[in-house]
Amino acid sequence: MKRKLIAAIGVAGMLVGVAACGSDDKKDGASGGDAKQLTVWLTVDAQKNWPDLVKAADDAIVAKHPGLKISHEYYGWPDKNAKLDAVLATDKAPDVVEMGNTEMLAYSVKGAFAEVDPSKFDNSAAWLDGLKASVTYDGKTYGVPYYAGGRTATWRKDIAASAGVTATPKSYTELTADLDKIQAKEGDKFSAWYQPSRDWYAAMSYVYDAGGSIAKEDGGKFKANLSSPESLKGLTEYKNILDKYMHGDKTKDEADRPIVYGQGKSNLIFASAWEGGSAALPENDKVGKLADKIESFVMPGPSGKAMPVFLGGSDLAVPVKSKAQGLAAEWINAFTGTQGQKGLVAKQNLPNNKTALAPLKSDPKTAVAATAAESSWFVPMAPGWGQVEKAKVLQDMLQSIGTGKKSVEQAAKDADTAIDKVINTK
Repeated sequence: MKRKLIAAIGVAGMLVGVAACGSDDKKDGASGGDAKQLTVWLTVDAQKNWPDLVKAADDAIVAKHPGLKISHEYYGWPDKNAKLDAVLATDKAPDVVEMGNTEMLAYSVKGAFAEVDPSKFDNSAAWLDGLKASVTYDGKTYGVPYYAGGRTATWRKDIAASAGVTATPKSYTELTADLDKIQAKEGDKFSAWYQPSRDWYAAMSYVYDAGGSIAKEDGGKFKANLSSPESLKGLTEYKNILDKYMHGDKTKDEADRPIVYGQGKSNLIFASAWEGGSAALPENDKVGKLADKIESFVMPGPSGKAMPVFLGGSDLAVPVKSKAQGLAAEWINAFTGTQGQKGLVAKQNLPNNKTALAPLKSDPKTAVAATAAESSWFVPMAPGWGQVEKAKVLQDMLQSIGTGKKSVEQAAKDADTAIDKVINTK
């Protein structure tokens, strides 16, 4: 599931001196191994959906450290970071904290999390690319992937069948040919593909599929790369999709996509895996029995491979102010290790590593999401990336492309200029 990257503004003041407040400088939190108390912050997802997995991790660590007291606090996503920012200004920091993977960067840049040694955690060599990137900053690792959430294509079987399309497409050529048939049958007031122009997660999948990128790192510095020939190729194809199949409001982002999709005026969405199900909820379903009419598939890319997707999910980090960093690392490994991942998969989550992901590709219930997650991309882990997101540079570029206000080349050039002004600034 998507987590919005918080702006680093304001965090800096809270974290002044944080790096000097940890018990020592050793990786993995080698300090604090003899602590008697461990405080773990997780989101309500764990509390509601897999409390048994939390207890199993607790039991494993207490068995190794008799007398250890483990306390848990659970937060909703909208509240967690405000609570964390406040506590990081004190000496009451938790020992383990769950972060959305796009939230990691702002805190890593400011030195809020302790460095860990990935070799000490199960399956770290096989961590999914997008999750591994989210815990890596300046060549160091500041967290451990917890679980993943991918993106898939979802379309209406009934609408496709009425246009003579009886199977989901396996290639990009098939996809566009099928959409052409559906668009022609349904008319210009219908979106064969409802694709909000400002949805930069989808647009950048086209960029990365074409071999481009948002920015490149060279010698420790980042340089915007949207004007490269490869990136322009991806952006041009994204515009083609908008022009041909998106007949909705081209100034919209993806926030209300499940609601719009539930209204029945579109055939296809390329979105977080949960969005199709959300559209089929009673409060959103204006079609009637929408859940029986939709199916998901791996989005094919123009390159001939599966479209690389933005991989959302959660990570676990150890605040540098923790007085029990060693125990925190042990708890994280017990929770996210091989057995923990089996438990998370059983709860309908995608695992944090390719080894555990592989068997899910052959299970019809998980094959689409698991296969889609195998090829992923992530944002540039640059010190100023939070400022790029805060300024909505990519969204504004895509809207100008989608509405025809600017050419693809000019929009990309202007976006590169805006990105380069801040991307290397802490």
